[in-house]
Amino acid sequence: MKPRSGILAGGNWIVDKLKLIDTYPQQDALANILSESIGNGGSPFNILINLANLGAKFPLAGVGLIGADADGEWISKQCAQARIDTAQLRTHPTAPTSYTDVMTVQATARRTFFHQRGANAFLDDGHFDFESSSARIFHLGYLLLLDRLDQPDDTFGTVAARVLQRAKAAGCQTSIDLVSEDSDRFKKVVMPALPYVDYCFLNEFEIERTTDVVVRLKHRVDLAALQKAAQILIKAGVRKWVVVHFPEGACAVGSDGQIRDQGSLCIPQTKIVGTVGAGDAFAAGALYGLHEGRPIESALHFGVCVATSCLCGAGASDGIRHLEECLELENKFGIRAYR
Repeated sequence: MKPRSGILAGGNWIVDKLKLIDTYPQQDALANILSESIGNGGSPFNILINLANLGAKFPLAGVGLIGADADGEWISKQCAQARIDTAQLRTHPTAPTSYTDVMTVQATARRTFFHQRGANAFLDDGHFDFESSSARIFHLGYLLLLDRLDQPDDTFGTVAARVLQRAKAAGCQTSIDLVSEDSDRFKKVVMPALPYVDYCFLNEFEIERTTDVVVRLKHRVDLAALQKAAQILIKAGVRKWVVVHFPEGACAVGSDGQIRDQGSLCIPQTKIVGTVGAGDAFAAGALYGLHEGRPIESALHFGVCVATSCLCGAGASDGIRHLEECLELENKFGIRAYR
């Protein structure tokens, strides 16, 4: 059999409509828009564009739904320019392309999101064709923001779990990411998927909501608590690595008991243009390393360097450069000591 190669990414395809504002107003008050632009958004769109920018030599392909509108046409054009295979990126006849108004405060780079779920809400099991794909890794995101995939399934727990099981059966390694929703749905939606997941990406907020283990104490991450929380996910079924990213760095806990951590880069606040897509940039860097068979330590290192590159641009992929350029940022900013 021909060796599997490439990353197939499915889930939320979003147009980010980015607005830089002077302040975040109280309700009924006014803020000024200082600049605006559009960019890619959503887990698969961000990760695939990032991998293209990083110079990935392996195939890139997407699965999802867009609308028959200008935003959908813009997504298709961006994918064509990045040489992303869109054979499984289908057009919904009536629903609009999903978009998010992203409000970023100039002084702090803090973000607020106003989201139109659009065509993404109709993405279902039947839209995923794994038999025609020879991808090495299938990445699905974001759980908790995919209406039909988050629904219960009598056999697998959720429809997303069914999709991931099909990907495993077809020979793919599997990866998931979540959205930082403020709800109590995490266990119900996330846990059923884990037996069919090789790499589970979360931030510290998401792992807290999924496991009920508090991992952030005031202004620092408690690594012991984070490892305890990750072990809960391992016991729930994650096959290889639980990877948790946070502003101070990242930590990976393996199904074999290995624990690895990596400090983030010490980028000054004055150099941060925006934080949109930093989590997806980290995941793209890590998946690049994992696809290429690099050890988890290298994958984490790739992740924090690519995330730092992301911080240098306003949109999710504006700051992403070739991988070698991202790695050179370590020499420029240094590694954070966060223990």
